[in-house]
Amino acid sequence: MIRAGIIGATGYAGGELVRILKNHKDAEIVWYGSKSYIDQKYSRVYQNMFQIVEDVCSDDNLAALAKQVDVIFTATPQGFLAGLLNEEILSCTKIVDLSADYRIKDVSVYEKWYGIEHKSPQFIREAVYGLCEINRSRITADTRLIANPGCYTTCSILTAYPLVKEGLIDVNTLIVDAKSGTSGAGRGAKLQNLFCEVNENMKAYGVASHRHTPEIEEQLGYAGNCQVTLSFTPHLVPMNRGILVTEYASLKRRADGALPSYGEIRAIYDKYYGRERFIRLLEEGVCPETKWVEGSNYVDINFVIDRRTGRIILMGALDNLVKGAAGQAVQNMNLLFGLSEEEGLDLIPCFP
Repeated sequence: MIRAGIIGATGYAGGELVRILKNHKDAEIVWYGSKSYIDQKYSRVYQNMFQIVEDVCSDDNLAALAKQVDVIFTATPQGFLAGLLNEEILSCTKIVDLSADYRIKDVSVYEKWYGIEHKSPQFIREAVYGLCEINRSRITADTRLIANPGCYTTCSILTAYPLVKEGLIDVNTLIVDAKSGTSGAGRGAKLQNLFCEVNENMKAYGVASHRHTPEIEEQLGYAGNCQVTLSFTPHLVPMNRGILVTEYASLKRRADGALPSYGEIRAIYDKYYGRERFIRLLEEGVCPETKWVEGSNYVDINFVIDRRTGRIILMGALDNLVKGAAGQAVQNMNLLFGLSEEEGLDLIPCFP
């Protein structure tokens, strides 16, 4: 049995980790870490866990926790783990970090976009970027630190990855238009996330400056073995869960000057994702919807070729708290411990 501890268990991503791990046959939660609710019953914080979780919340003492568990999930703000991580902790346990502290390999890029100093850059190179469908072979029993990708990045990267990998699009024409439910902003009280601010409203934010931009560029750059510069614009929409990305890029033409056919593009997606458990390639003409993946670890993907403009329109949808956070973290844990990748994640999407 894998002994797991969660730091940040009372945030939305932490709460989703609890929900998933409670149904995982090979894992048990032994530490519900929370800075705000120490010594309070977890089920009083999340009443949906009444008579399911009887434990009380502990503090966020990472060093003490490392000596008691096999894996730690850190569902914490940027800078938390980087400020505490050391060799002693990593020698005791594995860590799956849901923040961005170890996702970007260039520390100067991280510090520029996040506006904070990185306190433990010596571990950045060791961290494996935990996008399982792309980096599965690098996630082994010897891996100590997983940089768990976030919701926008997971959806944006997976939607475009096969075409970038195969060189079928001009990567520097790529535009990512993304929509997110309000849970993506976390559980903390913020004026801009109040009901009256969000309801009956939609808005762009982080325009030309969102901090997930360099992460998407870096990972797609690895895929295409090239420098990627793209436009990424996120939007907040009045729903609880979900990410929908719509991406636009110029298709490269064949030697005869013609655009690739639908079948040729579909064959590329099938090549990379045809056997993936959690990526669903939709039928021709069907556009992904967030409701179809809600509560699940699935990513739904499809595309449309716009022959009039010579562009391809790529679409992806996922649940930001599951595949975009906690579900992906558990997927990574399963790989770390040699378990079936889908263990605990056989979650049928909720509808309506």
